[in-house]
Amino acid sequence: MPLDIDAAVLSNRRLSDDYSVLALAAPAIAAAARPGQFVMLKTSRGMDPLLRRPFSIFEVLRDAHGAPSGITILNKRIGKGTALLYEVEPGARLECLGPLGRPFEPVDPPAEAWMVAGGVGLAPFVTLSEALIARGTAPTLFYGARRAADLHCADLFERLGVTIVYATEDGSRGATGFITAPLGAALDAAPASLDLRLYVCGPTPMMRAVAALAAAHRRRCDVSLEQVMGCGMGGCYSCVVPARDAGGPPHHTRSCIDGPVFDAARIVWEALAH
Repeated sequence: MPLDIDAAVLSNRRLSDDYSVLALAAPAIAAAARPGQFVMLKTSRGMDPLLRRPFSIFEVLRDAHGAPSGITILNKRIGKGTALLYEVEPGARLECLGPLGRPFEPVDPPAEAWMVAGGVGLAPFVTLSEALIARGTAPTLFYGARRAADLHCADLFERLGVTIVYATEDGSRGATGFITAPLGAALDAAPASLDLRLYVCGPTPMMRAVAALAAAHRRRCDVSLEQVMGCGMGGCYSCVVPARDAGGPPHHTRSCIDGPVFDAARIVWEALAH
Protein backbone atom coordinates (compact mmCIF):
# COMPACT_ATOMS: atom_id res chain seq x y z
CA MET A 1 0.00 0.00 0.00
CA PRO A 2 1.27 3.52 -0.76
CA LEU A 3 2.26 5.77 2.11
CA ASP A 4 1.15 9.38 2.54
CA ILE A 5 3.80 11.33 4.45
CA ASP A 6 4.79 14.89 5.23
CA ALA A 7 8.32 14.81 3.79
CA ALA A 8 11.04 17.28 4.72
CA VAL A 9 13.02 18.83 1.88
CA LEU A 10 16.67 17.87 2.37
CA SER A 11 18.11 19.77 -0.59
CA ASN A 12 17.16 21.31 -3.92
CA ARG A 13 20.05 21.27 -6.37
CA ARG A 14 19.44 23.55 -9.36
CA LEU A 15 20.94 22.05 -12.50
CA SER A 16 19.96 24.90 -14.83
CA ASP A 17 17.39 27.67 -15.13
CA ASP A 18 14.70 25.01 -15.52
CA TYR A 19 15.89 21.72 -14.00
CA SER A 20 16.49 20.77 -10.37
CA VAL A 21 16.92 17.64 -8.26
CA LEU A 22 14.80 17.74 -5.11
CA ALA A 23 15.73 15.44 -2.21
CA LEU A 24 13.06 14.41 0.32
CA ALA A 25 13.31 12.59 3.65
CA ALA A 26 11.04 9.61 2.98
CA PRO A 27 12.63 6.40 4.33
CA ALA A 28 9.48 4.26 4.19
CA ILE A 29 8.72 5.22 0.59
CA ALA A 30 12.37 4.73 -0.37
CA ALA A 31 12.40 1.25 1.16
CA ALA A 32 9.29 0.19 -0.77
CA ALA A 33 10.10 1.83 -4.12
CA ARG A 34 10.78 -0.23 -7.24
CA PRO A 35 12.27 1.03 -10.53
CA GLY A 36 9.78 3.04 -12.56
CA GLN A 37 7.39 3.83 -9.72
CA PHE A 38 6.35 7.38 -8.89
CA VAL A 39 5.10 9.66 -6.12
CA MET A 40 2.38 12.30 -6.04
CA LEU A 41 3.68 15.56 -4.56
CA LYS A 42 1.67 18.50 -3.22
CA THR A 43 3.73 21.40 -4.49
CA SER A 44 2.47 23.95 -1.95
CA ARG A 45 0.92 24.07 1.52
CA GLY A 46 -2.04 26.06 0.23
CA MET A 47 -4.86 25.45 -2.23
CA ASP A 48 -3.10 26.68 -5.38
CA PRO A 49 -2.25 24.37 -7.04
CA LEU A 50 -4.92 22.19 -5.49
CA LEU A 51 -3.91 18.83 -6.94
CA ARG A 52 -0.70 16.88 -6.47
CA ARG A 53 1.68 16.27 -9.35
CA PRO A 54 3.25 12.93 -10.38
CA PHE A 55 7.05 12.52 -10.38
CA SER A 56 9.13 9.43 -11.07
CA ILE A 57 11.38 8.40 -8.23
CA PHE A 58 14.80 9.46 -9.50
CA GLU A 59 17.16 8.15 -6.79
CA VAL A 60 16.78 6.15 -3.59
CA LEU A 61 18.96 7.82 -0.97
CA ARG A 62 20.72 5.75 1.69
CA ASP A 63 22.26 6.57 5.05
CA ALA A 64 25.78 5.72 6.20
CA HIS A 65 24.66 2.16 6.99
CA GLY A 66 23.07 1.61 3.57
CA ALA A 67 19.48 1.85 4.82
CA PRO A 68 16.97 3.72 2.58
CA SER A 69 16.55 7.25 3.91
CA GLY A 70 14.85 9.27 1.19
CA ILE A 71 14.20 9.85 -2.49
CA THR A 72 14.94 12.45 -5.12
CA ILE A 73 12.87 13.68 -8.03
CA LEU A 74 14.05 15.29 -11.26
CA ASN A 75 11.99 18.43 -11.71
CA LYS A 76 11.58 20.61 -14.80
CA ARG A 77 10.01 24.03 -14.31
CA ILE A 78 7.06 24.15 -16.72
CA GLY A 79 3.92 25.29 -14.88
CA LYS A 80 3.01 26.75 -11.50
CA GLY A 81 3.50 23.57 -9.49
CA THR A 82 6.90 22.69 -10.93
CA ALA A 83 7.98 26.33 -10.55
CA LEU A 84 7.14 26.15 -6.85
CA LEU A 85 9.21 22.96 -6.53
CA TYR A 86 12.11 24.61 -8.32
CA GLU A 87 12.10 27.42 -5.72
CA VAL A 88 11.48 25.33 -2.57
CA GLU A 89 14.22 25.48 0.05
CA PRO A 90 15.60 22.87 2.49
CA GLY A 91 13.51 22.56 5.62
CA ALA A 92 10.18 22.96 3.85
CA ARG A 93 7.74 20.08 4.01
CA LEU A 94 5.75 18.55 1.15
CA GLU A 95 2.92 16.03 1.19
CA CYS A 96 4.21 12.95 -0.63
CA LEU A 97 2.17 9.87 -1.60
CA GLY A 98 3.86 6.73 -2.88
CA PRO A 99 5.31 4.58 -4.18
CA LEU A 100 2.69 4.23 -6.88
CA GLY A 101 2.27 2.49 -10.22
CA ARG A 102 3.46 -0.57 -12.06
CA PRO A 103 7.27 -0.75 -12.11
CA PHE A 104 9.79 -1.86 -14.70
CA GLU A 105 10.81 -5.51 -14.75
CA PRO A 106 14.63 -5.74 -14.80
CA VAL A 107 16.02 -8.53 -16.97
CA ASP A 108 18.67 -10.99 -15.89
CA PRO A 109 21.81 -11.92 -17.83
CA PRO A 110 22.58 -12.99 -20.47
CA ALA A 111 19.89 -10.53 -21.59
CA GLU A 112 20.91 -6.94 -22.32
CA ALA A 113 19.00 -3.84 -21.24
CA TRP A 114 18.92 -0.70 -23.38
CA MET A 115 17.36 2.39 -21.80
CA VAL A 116 16.22 5.29 -23.98
CA ALA A 117 15.66 8.71 -22.41
CA GLY A 118 14.83 12.24 -23.48
CA GLY A 119 14.50 15.23 -21.14
CA VAL A 120 12.89 14.44 -17.77
CA GLY A 121 12.32 10.97 -19.20
CA LEU A 122 15.71 10.24 -17.63
CA ALA A 123 14.04 10.09 -14.22
CA PRO A 124 13.13 6.36 -13.92
CA PHE A 125 16.50 5.08 -15.06
CA VAL A 126 18.82 5.56 -12.08
CA THR A 127 16.87 3.06 -9.97
CA LEU A 128 16.46 0.74 -12.98
CA SER A 129 20.22 0.88 -13.66
CA GLU A 130 20.95 -0.04 -10.05
CA ALA A 131 18.50 -2.95 -10.18
CA LEU A 132 19.99 -4.24 -13.44
CA ILE A 133 23.57 -3.99 -12.20
CA ALA A 134 22.61 -5.80 -8.98
CA ARG A 135 21.46 -8.69 -11.19
CA GLY A 136 24.68 -8.64 -13.22
CA THR A 137 22.98 -7.14 -16.28
CA ALA A 138 25.06 -4.46 -18.00
CA PRO A 139 22.78 -1.56 -19.02
CA THR A 140 23.21 0.89 -21.87
CA LEU A 141 21.60 4.34 -21.85
CA PHE A 142 20.68 6.10 -25.09
CA TYR A 143 20.33 9.72 -23.94
CA GLY A 144 19.10 12.52 -26.17
CA ALA A 145 18.54 16.26 -25.76
CA ARG A 146 18.45 19.46 -27.77
CA ARG A 147 22.00 20.43 -26.77
CA ALA A 148 24.82 19.18 -24.57
CA ALA A 149 23.87 21.58 -21.75
CA ASP A 150 20.54 19.76 -21.46
CA LEU A 151 22.14 16.35 -20.82
CA HIS A 152 21.71 16.53 -17.07
CA CYS A 153 22.94 14.01 -14.47
CA ALA A 154 24.88 11.85 -16.91
CA ASP A 155 27.58 11.62 -14.24
CA LEU A 156 25.25 9.53 -12.07
CA PHE A 157 25.11 6.86 -14.75
CA GLU A 158 28.83 7.09 -15.47
CA ARG A 159 29.59 6.41 -11.80
CA LEU A 160 27.33 3.37 -11.89
CA GLY A 161 29.22 2.03 -14.91
CA VAL A 162 26.37 2.45 -17.39
CA THR A 163 27.41 2.68 -21.05
CA ILE A 164 26.00 5.94 -22.47
CA VAL A 165 25.25 6.78 -26.10
CA TYR A 166 24.50 10.48 -26.64
CA ALA A 167 22.65 12.42 -29.32
CA THR A 168 21.92 16.15 -29.47
CA GLU A 169 19.84 17.98 -32.01
CA ASP A 170 22.55 20.64 -32.49
CA GLY A 171 25.40 18.12 -32.60
CA SER A 172 27.13 19.53 -29.52
CA ARG A 173 27.56 16.05 -28.00
CA GLY A 174 27.30 12.62 -29.54
CA ALA A 175 25.36 11.98 -32.73
CA THR A 176 23.60 14.88 -34.44
CA GLY A 177 19.82 14.61 -34.43
CA PHE A 178 17.38 12.52 -32.45
CA ILE A 179 18.43 9.64 -30.20
CA THR A 180 16.44 7.27 -32.41
CA ALA A 181 19.19 7.47 -35.06
CA PRO A 182 22.00 5.83 -33.01
CA LEU A 183 19.43 3.51 -31.42
CA GLY A 184 18.24 2.35 -34.84
CA ALA A 185 21.83 1.76 -35.97
CA ALA A 186 22.54 -0.28 -32.84
CA LEU A 187 19.40 -2.35 -33.36
CA ASP A 188 20.41 -2.99 -36.97
CA ALA A 189 23.83 -4.19 -35.79
CA ALA A 190 22.59 -6.37 -32.94
CA PRO A 191 22.49 -10.10 -33.73
CA ALA A 192 19.04 -11.65 -33.85
CA SER A 193 20.15 -14.13 -31.18
CA LEU A 194 20.69 -11.33 -28.64
CA ASP A 195 18.15 -11.36 -25.80
CA LEU A 196 17.35 -7.66 -25.53
CA ARG A 197 14.83 -5.51 -23.64
CA LEU A 198 14.25 -1.82 -24.36
CA TYR A 199 13.08 0.57 -21.64
CA VAL A 200 11.88 4.01 -22.74
CA CYS A 201 10.73 7.27 -21.18
CA GLY A 202 10.48 10.74 -22.67
CA PRO A 203 8.34 12.81 -25.03
CA THR A 204 5.48 10.87 -26.61
CA PRO A 205 6.78 11.25 -30.21
CA MET A 206 10.12 9.79 -29.14
CA MET A 207 8.49 6.86 -27.35
CA ARG A 208 6.27 6.18 -30.34
CA ALA A 209 9.30 6.19 -32.67
CA VAL A 210 11.25 3.83 -30.39
CA ALA A 211 8.23 1.54 -30.12
CA ALA A 212 8.12 1.37 -33.93
CA LEU A 213 11.84 0.56 -34.09
CA ALA A 214 11.43 -2.16 -31.48
CA ALA A 215 8.50 -3.70 -33.34
CA ALA A 216 10.41 -3.65 -36.63
CA HIS A 217 13.31 -5.48 -34.96
CA ARG A 218 11.01 -7.80 -32.96
CA ARG A 219 12.31 -6.58 -29.62
CA ARG A 220 10.33 -6.22 -26.40
CA CYS A 221 9.94 -2.55 -25.48
CA ASP A 222 8.57 -1.20 -22.20
CA VAL A 223 7.57 2.47 -22.04
CA SER A 224 6.94 4.66 -19.01
CA LEU A 225 4.17 7.05 -20.03
CA GLU A 226 4.21 10.63 -18.75
CA GLN A 227 0.46 11.25 -18.43
CA VAL A 228 -1.18 14.06 -16.49
CA MET A 229 -2.57 12.59 -13.26
CA GLY A 230 -4.98 14.04 -10.74
CA CYS A 231 -4.86 11.45 -7.97
CA GLY A 232 -2.38 8.70 -8.89
CA MET A 233 -4.61 5.96 -7.50
CA GLY A 234 -7.19 5.34 -10.24
CA GLY A 235 -10.04 7.42 -8.87
CA CYS A 236 -10.19 10.41 -11.20
CA TYR A 237 -9.66 8.83 -14.65
CA SER A 238 -7.57 11.82 -15.77
CA CYS A 239 -4.68 9.66 -16.97
CA VAL A 240 -6.42 7.20 -19.28
CA VAL A 241 -4.50 5.96 -22.31
CA PRO A 242 -5.68 4.01 -25.37
CA ALA A 243 -4.47 0.42 -25.21
CA ARG A 244 -5.31 -3.02 -26.53
CA ASP A 245 -4.84 -6.48 -25.14
CA ALA A 246 -3.95 -9.51 -27.24
CA GLY A 247 -6.77 -10.20 -29.66
CA GLY A 248 -9.00 -7.53 -28.17
CA PRO A 249 -10.33 -4.17 -29.35
CA PRO A 250 -8.80 -0.85 -28.26
CA HIS A 251 -9.96 0.41 -24.87
CA HIS A 252 -8.93 3.01 -22.31
CA THR A 253 -6.93 2.11 -19.24
CA ARG A 254 -5.64 4.15 -16.32
CA SER A 255 -1.90 4.71 -16.54
CA CYS A 256 -1.56 5.35 -12.79
CA ILE A 257 -2.51 1.79 -11.86
CA ASP A 258 -2.13 -0.25 -15.06
CA GLY A 259 1.10 1.68 -15.72
CA PRO A 260 2.96 3.98 -15.93
CA VAL A 261 5.04 1.15 -17.39
CA PHE A 262 3.43 -0.61 -20.37
CA ASP A 263 4.52 -3.03 -23.03
CA ALA A 264 4.77 -0.59 -25.95
CA ALA A 265 2.91 -3.06 -28.17
CA ARG A 266 -0.22 -2.50 -26.06
CA ILE A 267 -0.40 1.26 -26.65
CA VAL A 268 -2.55 2.60 -29.50
CA TRP A 269 0.02 5.25 -30.39
CA GLU A 270 -1.95 6.96 -33.13
CA ALA A 271 -4.71 7.71 -30.59
CA LEU A 272 -2.40 8.85 -27.78
CA ALA A 273 -2.34 12.61 -27.34
CA HIS A 274 1.06 14.28 -27.41
